[in-house]
Amino acid sequence: MTVGDDVDDVYDVDDAAVTVHRLLAGRGATVAVAESLTGGLLGAALTAAAGSSATFQGGITAYATPAKTNLLGVPADLLTRHGPVHAEVAAAMAAGARERLAATYGLATTGVAGPQPQDGTPAGTVFLAVSGPDGVVMVQRRLSGERARVRHLTVVHALDLLRRTLEGRPPYTAAEHEA
Repeated sequence: MTVGDDVDDVYDVDDAAVTVHRLLAGRGATVAVAESLTGGLLGAALTAAAGSSATFQGGITAYATPAKTNLLGVPADLLTRHGPVHAEVAAAMAAGARERLAATYGLATTGVAGPQPQDGTPAGTVFLAVSGPDGVVMVQRRLSGERARVRHLTVVHALDLLRRTLEGRPPYTAAEHEA
């Protein structure tokens, strides 16, 4: 299963969640999520799979900037320096979820769903991160469409990033997919 050109048509979020759970279970591993722009959609996708309690530790929705510090331990100076939409913030969110929820992996989403830019960052700008035993993987995506589509595609890309990480594969590249 790969992210393709017509993501909405070819990439089934439920199948992706089942695949992620299977890969986690095969390693005796767990995942926790930290969400901003997805507002709980990623956790909902992961818990929709039967048996997800064996591999899903929980999620933290830290939508407001101060919540990223208060709930996930994102350093306040990092947020002051870069704002809430940045690769390093996504990495800190993933690490915070992993630590606070005692998971093997932390998966985080932050970005601008739109329709308007946020502090000069264009709508559709998304940062994803996975924190795990082998370190942190961060990626940026530029997604197009209405707010709901950007949020949905963020979940799709986050699940694919976690899947690739679990398979020992590098993150997908823009050449593989432009949403």
